[in-house]
Amino acid sequence: MERYKGALTITAKELRTYFTTPIAYIVITVFLAITGWLFFSTFFLYGQAEMRGFFELLPLAFAFVVPAITMRLFSEEKNTGSFEIMMTLPVSTVEVLAGKVLAGTLFTVIMILPTIVYAISIGFVGDIDPGPVVGGYFGAILLGAAFSAIGVFSSSLTKNQIVAFIIGFAICLLLTLIGKFLFFLPSGMVNVIEYIGAEYHFMNIARGIIDLQDIVYFLSVMAVAGIATHYVLEERR
Repeated sequence: MERYKGALTITAKELRTYFTTPIAYIVITVFLAITGWLFFSTFFLYGQAEMRGFFELLPLAFAFVVPAITMRLFSEEKNTGSFEIMMTLPVSTVEVLAGKVLAGTLFTVIMILPTIVYAISIGFVGDIDPGPVVGGYFGAILLGAAFSAIGVFSSSLTKNQIVAFIIGFAICLLLTLIGKFLFFLPSGMVNVIEYIGAEYHFMNIARGIIDLQDIVYFLSVMAVAGIATHYVLEERR
């Protein structure tokens, strides 16, 4: 446990910072307002007592929201000069990186936690299949962690938070939408490009099918983003 103390300390610090500034409450409110409107409009207007529409929206919503909440994690410290101080503390680069990514992931979990009300609402009016619901939330955590790692990487590249957001948003959006363009590609490339897409793996899990290759995909995205961030931080340490 001692070896993870530095990472957990950084995670706690970042979460406190989120909730002592308006950004956390603004992001959560906007996210819940948009997803809530879309869910309940489907629920009441079309009588569809299911969570599929909500989970189909999540990858696109996360592609925007997660870079917005991670853009400051390194950029702000570089802008204020506290980055150099942090990097001289007796914590490893891996601990700093892990703490930042975990903070972004936990914030994402906190953000989607109130949406459990949607599942409860469905339970009151009909039978709900627990498999896709559990799978959807499990997939959301993996997706949030992967996009958080990308957002942290983007934030490590610049001291400008807006630039960090644009880079993170562009990467996350590409991973989300790349599967939409498969029909433009030669048949030999379809499987490869499909595998690269985050939405493809997320929706597999959201159907209640927990496949090892989908979990490996998200862990791989985190690993690649983490290695890239580690390299950037070590260059500037």
